[in-house]
Amino acid sequence: MKPNTLSVNREVPATVHNGWPMLVFALLLLAADIGLFVWSIAAGVQAKGDPYVLPFVVSLLGLPAWIVFVTGFFTLQPNEARVLVLFGAYKGTVREAGFHWGNPFYSNGSGAAAAAAAAAASAEGHGAKPAALAAQAAQAAGRRSSKRNRISLRARTLNGQRLKVNDKGGNPIEIAAVVIWRVQDTAMAMFDVDDYEQYVETQSESALRHIASLYGYDHGEEDEITLRSNVEEVSAALKKELHERLAKAGVVVEEARLTHLAYAPEIAQAMLRRQQAEAVIAARQKIVHGAVSMVDMALKELAEKHVVTLDDERKAAMVSNLMVVLCGDSEVHPVVNAGTLYG
Repeated sequence: MKPNTLSVNREVPATVHNGWPMLVFALLLLAADIGLFVWSIAAGVQAKGDPYVLPFVVSLLGLPAWIVFVTGFFTLQPNEARVLVLFGAYKGTVREAGFHWGNPFYSNGSGAAAAAAAAAASAEGHGAKPAALAAQAAQAAGRRSSKRNRISLRARTLNGQRLKVNDKGGNPIEIAAVVIWRVQDTAMAMFDVDDYEQYVETQSESALRHIASLYGYDHGEEDEITLRSNVEEVSAALKKELHERLAKAGVVVEEARLTHLAYAPEIAQAMLRRQQAEAVIAARQKIVHGAVSMVDMALKELAEKHVVTLDDERKAAMVSNLMVVLCGDSEVHPVVNAGTLYG
């Protein structure tokens, strides 16, 4: 016995007829059926007082057959495709835009819609979903069935919601991303996943959570990628992971980019104070470095130009005074010594 494994489908092109010649043929069939109906009555009554039975029955049966025939007409817009399914068997995909005619018995997707509606009703009955959500699921399934297995090939945008996750260091953060995607393989999108749109949404959220847990928000080690400082690298990693996750649904990711990144509200104030403290420390380091350079330059200039000769004690006092002046937060008001230098 073969194991119950998931079969992978691949898109194949399908051939359908041009709709305009088939429309002319359908009109001719309708005219012929109406003519046969009128002739069977008129000629039969004139000849024997009753309509001809066989032509009359054929003309009556021809009308529902003609109605079935015209249901094979369908149109496709640019960047739109229709998946052709005949009695459960995949027959190919039509991608050419225009007016077409195909087998009237090609499935219109009603089976998938009924299954989705039944699943929604079952979930409602078991309390898994509220009634409103179940009704929305059934309504969405009905919209999908009314499109006759049509799939849009246009680029779509998924603007993800803000997610609350933990970064690499365990800090709770809020993150969101926008994903631009499109269907590349219609057979995989239709048959390998239950609902490819919901699949894209779910996998995008899962991939974003995983990527956020791999990197720290900021303050990483030297050359370490962080969410805040390396947005391009993080977005590229997110796009790569989404491409791998969505490949089984026949979906290709055009772009994935972070749109929101912040600490969670419960730690935002603490992290803000931390950032402010780090900014003050960095500024102080720069100020001290500059002050030391200026003091050293001043001492060298005084010694080289023989302006004044200072012993070590006086140099220490001068350095102390200059460091206070250069590193102080408030304006310095010096006391001028009016006496002698060594008085």
